[in-house]
Amino acid sequence: MATADLPSPLVKLSYASKASSNPSRQLLLPVLPSLGAIHGLVEGHRCSTNRPWLFIPPSEGHPYKDLRRTSPTTSPPTLHPNNGNMLSILRSRGGGRVSAVLVLSYVFDWICIIVAAAIGAVFSGRSPNMHPFSVVDLSISYPLLQNTVSTTTLFLVSLVAPAIIVVLVTLCLVPGPTVPKSTPKGLIWRRKLWEWHTGWLGLALSLATTFVITNGMKNLFGKPRPDLLARCNPDVANVAKYAVGGYDNVTGGVFLVSHAICLSTDTSVIEEGFRSFPSGHSSFAAAGLVYLSLFLASKLAITIPFLAPVAYDAARYAAFPSRVQRPETQQRTEVPADKTSSAGLVTYPSGHNDAIIAARNQAAAPPLYLLVLVLIPFFTSIYISATRWSDFKHQGFDILFGYFIGTVTSIFAFRFYHLPMSQGAGWSWGPRSRDRSFWAGVGVGNYAGEREPSSVVKQDQDVELSATEHPGAGSNGQANTNQHAAAAS
Repeated sequence: MATADLPSPLVKLSYASKASSNPSRQLLLPVLPSLGAIHGLVEGHRCSTNRPWLFIPPSEGHPYKDLRRTSPTTSPPTLHPNNGNMLSILRSRGGGRVSAVLVLSYVFDWICIIVAAAIGAVFSGRSPNMHPFSVVDLSISYPLLQNTVSTTTLFLVSLVAPAIIVVLVTLCLVPGPTVPKSTPKGLIWRRKLWEWHTGWLGLALSLATTFVITNGMKNLFGKPRPDLLARCNPDVANVAKYAVGGYDNVTGGVFLVSHAICLSTDTSVIEEGFRSFPSGHSSFAAAGLVYLSLFLASKLAITIPFLAPVAYDAARYAAFPSRVQRPETQQRTEVPADKTSSAGLVTYPSGHNDAIIAARNQAAAPPLYLLVLVLIPFFTSIYISATRWSDFKHQGFDILFGYFIGTVTSIFAFRFYHLPMSQGAGWSWGPRSRDRSFWAGVGVGNYAGEREPSSVVKQDQDVELSATEHPGAGSNGQANTNQHAAAAS
């Protein structure tokens, strides 16, 4: 699409780049002056650089005053090469209309989660593979005790409580202090509802995935619990009758027997005695509570201070780096403070340069009390897991492996719907585009944007050939590329 064909209304966008020495940059993009497009910008639709985009409204009382016609003589703004597909993303993701296909794609996400949970429930109701055991095995001779944390309590603590906390945090903290007072309430509530939705999606994905994996493995392995003999009440007088392995030529005989040796009439209790690996309490607690800790850390900006990897610069580690004289600042000491250098860096008469920022000032440790709030769910999951050892329900490896399953699924589910904590500013990923709700296609790479890239080659040519093999191409193919760009415009 040529820049001359773009609509003339201008909307001011601003984005923050950690890699940039300038705290904020501004870019003018020609977009349709529709409320839907503005909604798309507020909702965090982003370009190929994966930086969040925010709508910056003008003064209070005139929220859309910047949507004005420009002078006919004003040349269209030039887009950065990395932002060339921004308009197509806005057209496909912002349009202000609720796409039925997009809604159905997220409905299908919920259907997949519910189906996974249902499969896990089916697994939990089936008889496990009852592994042979020995009646003289001390590791399965522990007494049968009541659960310190019952299944109902586990459900309330690991699923219901995190779901409620996600709602409260979303309603109270989203969208945060960066939203101007003139922002329409409708847009704010759309962002709240979206963050609420993604928070629940991630939680449900983590718990459902853990539930089906854990119960499937329990049935597959059928490992005896430490309290199996207390559940089984074996017929020790006729051990040889139930032998399926072992040695009968030693004094007294040492046999491996089947579950048929059990005299207990409660089949469910006996079957539950063969579900030791992995620990379901541990995996479910980790899936819900570790996810909650990650969610809280994201919304409260609780991260270990991070310094972007850059080439070593002695000036940044000086005691007062902003006062270090550099060649570019020494040559521009007479430039007023409101001027910028050719490199786009603000230069002050004192010689200060905003490119010289102390490394120690690029991040700071968060308040410790917030860290305590974030760690409470995490330590709660550890406590729940530890009770499985004290209650003689699992071996140590069973508990550790179950906790590992829950931790992995919680991290995956969080990152599937949320940006990284160290770089995402507490936001979740924006919605998929309407054109890529169910399928993006090979070579696309993500689910944001149009079905067809805007940079499709118009000419009938073999794109596998190098640019030098086409007429008019220079030694580096630049001439042919320019011809394509001219033809497209």
